[in-house]
Amino acid sequence: MKSMTRRNFLTAAGALAGTFALAGCGGGQAEQAADDATEEAADGDLGLVTEGSITFAVSPDYPPFENLVDGEYVGLDMDLGRAVAEQLGLECVYTNIDFDGIVPAIVAGGQADAGLSGISITPDREDEVNFTTPYYIDNQAVAVLADNADVTEDNAAEVLNSAEMTIAVQSGSTGADFAAENFPNAEQLAFPQFTDAFAAVSAGQANAVCGNLAVVEQMLAGAYTDQHVVLTSATGEEYAICVNKDNEALLAAINEALATLQEDGTIDELIAANMG
Repeated sequence: MKSMTRRNFLTAAGALAGTFALAGCGGGQAEQAADDATEEAADGDLGLVTEGSITFAVSPDYPPFENLVDGEYVGLDMDLGRAVAEQLGLECVYTNIDFDGIVPAIVAGGQADAGLSGISITPDREDEVNFTTPYYIDNQAVAVLADNADVTEDNAAEVLNSAEMTIAVQSGSTGADFAAENFPNAEQLAFPQFTDAFAAVSAGQANAVCGNLAVVEQMLAGAYTDQHVVLTSATGEEYAICVNKDNEALLAAINEALATLQEDGTIDELIAANMG
């Protein structure tokens, strides 16, 4: 299966406009909803960790969604977080947590108000936290060393499902779930940071790396040009912001902010700017 192009991604993301419309925020209604959310934020009714700020838990090792460059948070999620905060009249704050610790941190409370880190909506996660309306759709991909003649696009699905194979993943990710489901006979090597999974392949510690397609493609275009994609799967994962189940007010406020950002074209602009 061929990789999805950026144009395909933008088309898929644009299709989410209908999802936002289901929230009942269209035209003047969206503007009024955003105003109401801002008033709630200003009144301190959102149960925020720090008054006047919305704190997002992030794992900044997942470009093009979140990354640290010269101490600055960059990427689609980071830009989106700032845009949501602006809609709510709040300061945007990021706190670093390993990816597999983000959902538990939101459940426990006290560290962050919401999780924003390329988090796919899954049934297991929905049991623990609430998710906003989605803002991006992604798929799964597997990459191997470019000079690995044993694993090709034609045989990857079969060859990778072998006890002789080691697949590197990020702990707690849907990439780990995908690898476990599709390559149950392979050994899985998990890392807190996704970048370490790619490094493991380059170093010969693992035969392949599995994760979300947009991130895999970004990694291969940057530091890991020695690898290439041999398998993709149209899993259609929806990325969303997660919040504590007890904080319905914050969930509603963020959803209202997202509806406005979708309606005025901001989300599409941020996707285009970060996925180039």
